[in-house]
Amino acid sequence: MIRGGKSFVSSPPAFSNDAKKLLVCTGNTVSIFSTTTGLQVLELEGHTALVTSITVVPASTPASRILCNCWTTSLDGTIKYWDFSMPELMKTISIQLPIYSMVIPSLLAQQSETNEQPSDIYAYISVKDTKNEANKQKKELSGKILKYNLSKSRLVRGVVLSESKKPENITISSTGKYFGIHEKRKLRIWEVPPKDNKNINHRKLRLSHTKNMTCVAFHPTDRIVAAGDVTGRILIWRGFGDRTFAGDNGRFLKDDDEENPGVRGDGDADSCTTWHWHSAEVKVLFFSSDGAYLYSGGKEGVLVVWQLDTGKKKFLPRIGTPLVNFTSSPDPSLSSISCADNRIHILKMPSMEILKSISGIKFPSSIPETLKGSSQDFVFDHTSGLVAVRTENYCIQFYSLFDDREISEVQVCERNHQPSDDVMTILNKVALSYDGCMMGTVETRMSEEGIGGFVTLKFWERGPHNNDFTLSTVIYEPHRDARISAVAFHPNGSMAVSASYGGDFKVWVSNGNGEDKLRCRWACHAVGSYRKKAMTAAAFSGDGSVLAVAAETVITLWDPEKNILVAVIGSALESIVNLSFIGDSKFLASASRVGSNPQLSVWSMSKLSLSWSYKLHIEGIACSEKDSLLAVLVVLPESTSKTHNTTGSGTGSGAILLFNAEDPVPIASWFVTKAKGGGVAFIQRSSRELVAYVNGDHEYAIFNPNSQEEEEKYERKFRDTVEQGTGHHIGGYASMYGELPELKMRRKAIEASVAESVMGVSERPWETIFSGPSHSLPPLTKLCSVFLESLMEKRSGMVE
Repeated sequence: MIRGGKSFVSSPPAFSNDAKKLLVCTGNTVSIFSTTTGLQVLELEGHTALVTSITVVPASTPASRILCNCWTTSLDGTIKYWDFSMPELMKTISIQLPIYSMVIPSLLAQQSETNEQPSDIYAYISVKDTKNEANKQKKELSGKILKYNLSKSRLVRGVVLSESKKPENITISSTGKYFGIHEKRKLRIWEVPPKDNKNINHRKLRLSHTKNMTCVAFHPTDRIVAAGDVTGRILIWRGFGDRTFAGDNGRFLKDDDEENPGVRGDGDADSCTTWHWHSAEVKVLFFSSDGAYLYSGGKEGVLVVWQLDTGKKKFLPRIGTPLVNFTSSPDPSLSSISCADNRIHILKMPSMEILKSISGIKFPSSIPETLKGSSQDFVFDHTSGLVAVRTENYCIQFYSLFDDREISEVQVCERNHQPSDDVMTILNKVALSYDGCMMGTVETRMSEEGIGGFVTLKFWERGPHNNDFTLSTVIYEPHRDARISAVAFHPNGSMAVSASYGGDFKVWVSNGNGEDKLRCRWACHAVGSYRKKAMTAAAFSGDGSVLAVAAETVITLWDPEKNILVAVIGSALESIVNLSFIGDSKFLASASRVGSNPQLSVWSMSKLSLSWSYKLHIEGIACSEKDSLLAVLVVLPESTSKTHNTTGSGTGSGAILLFNAEDPVPIASWFVTKAKGGGVAFIQRSSRELVAYVNGDHEYAIFNPNSQEEEEKYERKFRDTVEQGTGHHIGGYASMYGELPELKMRRKAIEASVAESVMGVSERPWETIFSGPSHSLPPLTKLCSVFLESLMEKRSGMVE
């Protein structure tokens, strides 16, 4: 099984000592990328939950830069020590509490030149107290900052530096002398003593603000701390801790005549300065290595460079997406910045030039409520194993599911990043031809007070020598003022169909062929409608001879060349939103998920009638091109989701059901998480067809449904799921299909029972051999052989 699509920006990354590698938290693992090529070179596997922090052990001498050791923490409650050059796990420490953040001040402090024996290494960890059930019921303080002895693998008893309603991220100064957290409107700072031990008294101070704080940064040399808030303001406290961290007792009385401009309450700081440029919350805040400049960033996608002494500013607006984290490296000329679109840029300092980009799969983008029914987040390129994902910045990202990396990006709309929430243009639909050479996109411009809204349909084609798409044809308002519900391509890629909620569909043809294909243009070939009903879905048959268009609750079949209505089949309870021909087009699958009567239906094209159906909430349909296999993604009810969801990932759990189109009984199923907003597809690799599943967060898994390994995994998963219940609870699978045994056992059991019934009858076997439902009987060839064998007299010995 291949997994991927993890977030690259859930936690700050870390550079190796030679700055040639970047360690990135990717789900339950740590991925190691080359800063020169931007490609992944290694991976650290061992944690069983989200990795939350990485701390690289710094080099104490120039010769030790080749050492590659790091500490990692995770929500699984463990701290692990690695040699990431191998990679090899060296040590595991179990805290038994989810760890959200960790700092190790002694690693950053200056190494002593004396020959003293090295002291114990202490870490400060931010955890969530899940053991105290009374706190959980009373909704009291669950976040704690604890002190841990990494050398002896034990907590320092009785040391709880802070308690909060939820775990907070810890920020540490570059020298390791101070660390702090921000909790709502309070900033708490602790001083780390030069010789840390378990009996030390930790002195702290508290600074206040009128708004909730979002990030903190310490000056590299002076007692200066900066914080950003939710309104876009930046506060700079100078000379903090002069009273708290000075002297033997750590406390001096404040002179009543002393003025501390800008400092609120009894905050221990000489002054507080406020700067304001950002329109939304500040997410990134860091000082330059010499402390002369302060960098800030946020939703605008712009880095603001503030001169610390004068407050003058200049801008670096080349990022173009909201900023999340900044990480400096041991090499002063390199740094990294993490962006909200799941991308990490390697920057050349101080010019902030982007040297390389490490791109993960794009996160789901927001859609207005009025367009959710006619929008899709991604589509699959079945032949090359790519997924095309629409992004917030009006692009289509092509991402390799096999290599877990970005292949290319197509700019659909020439628009700059818009930090405001009032977005007027939405890229809401994308479609690919089966070979991935043609692409169709739909843009919708929202109307303002009922004026100015329109829809644009664009056709794109891939170049013969690269993966870049070029714009071929732009069609403004292809269906007047109606929104487009579906776009589908003919198998040969030279014909396409667009359906609209306005009551019509249009067939488009390309005039390019041979050498002129690079300059092809698309034109309308035919227009069709059915009783002025909204056209909600469309699909071509495998050979392209039949076009199926859903007219709300019925399916119309057309000859696409002649634009002739051939037949009308079916009548669903709700509007059909998905159509797909199965295999060699002997069957057609349809899905309705809007309303109170969702339904999955499989129609026989030879009989033009319903073959079988289920009342299921279908999120996605995939049909095999080679076999008559149908894979559907089902969103389970909440009660069933809680039963089968063992990962605690919340609502939206579901199942992937694999059918043979001729049989309503699934031949396999897999329980999945985050099915809401997900999709499923058959993709090709070599000569095999694999099943790809992408969930609502764009995490994905690829597996071979026909391999023995997958069958064994399925059987084990199914048995484990059943055994987890009370023995009498009926889950979603059992409620739909009954108590189905392990994979491929139901049909064998039916055949065996039929054979036994026939063989056990000595007279008139033909009266019982055909008893039972027709869909449960084995094939006629097997029935005949059993029937003939029962009529033949068996001899026990040789006749002389």
